Amino acid sequence: MKTHNELFKQLYSLENLRLAFKKAKRGKSEKWYVKEFESDIRTELSKLKEELKAQKYQPKPLKRFIIKDPKTRVIHASAFRDRIVHHAICNIIEPIFEKIFINDTYANRKNKGTHKGLKRFDRFKNKITRNGELLENYRDNNMVVGYALKADIKHYFDSIDIEILMAIIRKKIRDEKVLRLIRIVLGNHNFKFKGKGMPLGNLTSQFFANVYMSELDYFVKHNLKVKYYMRYVDDFVILHRSKEKLLLYKWLINNFLKQRLKLELHPEKSKIIPLRNGVALLGFRIFYHYKLPKKSNLRKFERTLNNFYTLTLREREYFLQ
Repeated sequence: MKTHNELFKQLYSLENLRLAFKKAKRGKSEKWYVKEFESDIRTELSKLKEELKAQKYQPKPLKRFIIKDPKTRVIHASAFRDRIVHHAICNIIEPIFEKIFINDTYANRKNKGTHKGLKRFDRFKNKITRNGELLENYRDNNMVVGYALKADIKHYFDSIDIEILMAIIRKKIRDEKVLRLIRIVLGNHNFKFKGKGMPLGNLTSQFFANVYMSELDYFVKHNLKVKYYMRYVDDFVILHRSKEKLLLYKWLINNFLKQRLKLELHPEKSKIIPLRNGVALLGFRIFYHYKLPKKSNLRKFERTLNNFYTLTLREREYFLQ
């Protein structure tokens, strides 16, 4: 396996930091902290470069806040200059890991996302059901053969083991200065349990979440030889015609997660579902011939629409720009 040793100079180069700034700024140009940084951008980026080069960079404490969307989540926001560093790291190492990620992971990757994930799931269910083969004594044309193991990881972001993550990263990245910087970024977090967890809300957390779960991807695809598997962050689904085969996969995967990654399947959210009942995935409940939006998403849309109607005409015009 190819490893990379000389990356640090690329990471702290002004060219990379300028690109990182543009990415961190995207969609936030009107924020006061972006304008303040941009007003003296040459000085600010030069300072950041010198701190990184001299290995004196230290991130500011994360700002903690809670959102309900609809599930309650604790989000940790980084200072703007720290977000630039996160982008600078990902600019350099993401292309290295992207080459080894399996095709069927759809979160936080270029040219992926929920729409492509839904299309892929449709293709999988067509394969499993042999284009809609129906059960005996079927009552409607959605009562197709086959099952889905729909699963997610219990307390995923809080359970990621930092030392295991660093060992996975080290398989590809051998530049000690880059590894030290990654450890600093990962360490800027109030750990619920010592040495465990990454904060929701950081670009690096999203990226390293995929790196960590790539171990599971390889186990499922190469060890278990599963054909119809796809993942979105810590949610994953496997399709098969045999319920017994999926029960075996579930047991083997849970053992692998516990032994290799110190994770475990969520006992209530990891189930084997007949395809005829519809599979909850990526915001929809998916049947063979149609999809229904999740009720929580419909409620969220209704709240957003009601809030929009309470705005003044001028506020609506600004919102729609």
